Amino acid sequence: MQSQGFGLLLLLFGAICGGSFGLPSKFVKKDTPWETLWGPFFFFVAILLPTTVFPLIAKGLFTTCGEAGWAVVKMTVLFGFLWGLGSMTLGLSFAFIGLSLAYAINYGAQIATGGFGGFVIHNSDQLATPHGLTITAGVVVCIVGVVICGKAAMLKSKSQADDADGEQMPTGSKLTKGLIVAFISGVLCACYGLAFGFGGKIMQISMESQGNPGWRAAFVVSALILWGGSLSACGYCVFKLCKNKTWGTLTAPGIGKVLIIALIMACLHDGAILFYGVGASKLGPIGAAVGYAVFMSFAIVVGNVNGFLTGEWKGASKESVNWIIGGIVVLMLGVSVLARGNYMHGTATAGAEPQVKQEAVSE
Repeated sequence: MQSQGFGLLLLLFGAICGGSFGLPSKFVKKDTPWETLWGPFFFFVAILLPTTVFPLIAKGLFTTCGEAGWAVVKMTVLFGFLWGLGSMTLGLSFAFIGLSLAYAINYGAQIATGGFGGFVIHNSDQLATPHGLTITAGVVVCIVGVVICGKAAMLKSKSQADDADGEQMPTGSKLTKGLIVAFISGVLCACYGLAFGFGGKIMQISMESQGNPGWRAAFVVSALILWGGSLSACGYCVFKLCKNKTWGTLTAPGIGKVLIIALIMACLHDGAILFYGVGASKLGPIGAAVGYAVFMSFAIVVGNVNGFLTGEWKGASKESVNWIIGGIVVLMLGVSVLARGNYMHGTATAGAEPQVKQEAVSE
């Protein structure tokens, strides 16, 4: 019981990290080019930390990758590349529509896509089972939550346009673009979890040949996903630096503060992965289902609290605030239904051939 209490505490810490990693971006100068902040962030989060810190967690990380071979790791790296596109577009959506709405819409789309996509890929023959129908219901509820959050964004934009003192939201086509980018980012970010579905063999090698417990072995898969993501996310930032001719900003006065903020964001991002992995493992058999629900629900709340605290909803109508709160509640309900479906699935397959499984979470 004490171990489970400690696990829940770690999950809450992880959710705070996951729901807050975008917050420091609020504290750079408004005229700082997007790529000047997010380029170093993606370098830290997808290259530096996985290469220097993850091997300290998962013994023999590089040896495991070599032993697995390209044929085994390629799908994990490929879905990591897609996750990188999602993480990059999440960064764009922060700039377009703010932390609160971006987190809600991204996480809603991510939960729905990851929860349903992985199940369809690996268990399509079980869609009509009780747990399959429960997972489908959870996905539908999450999509409804995303739609409600979109409605809140429309109301927020309209009310803030009439308030000169409020933080101005984009309107018309720009708002629509921001909402679409946030939704697409969620769909692509879900590829982090899908990548884990192809990482079972890698984890097995790490556990058997290196003696790592499951949660440590998962960091080998995480490293491969992040390295794959670095190709797309860092590649896009390099493209922006060249297109906008902003390379000089990386050596301009004040860049030290920008780099520190980027590093803090990266530590929060990867800290969420660490706390989630350890916390879920402490919960035992219910870790994947309950841990996922606790983590994602609290992360959605934290992301929106940060948005409110930084004035994103200043000048917004009471109606729009009620809609976003309602959307958050519906998303949390959807996460809970999905968690229930995953628990039912695990119970139904308990007597099947043992497999290495690990729930994954991303931002």
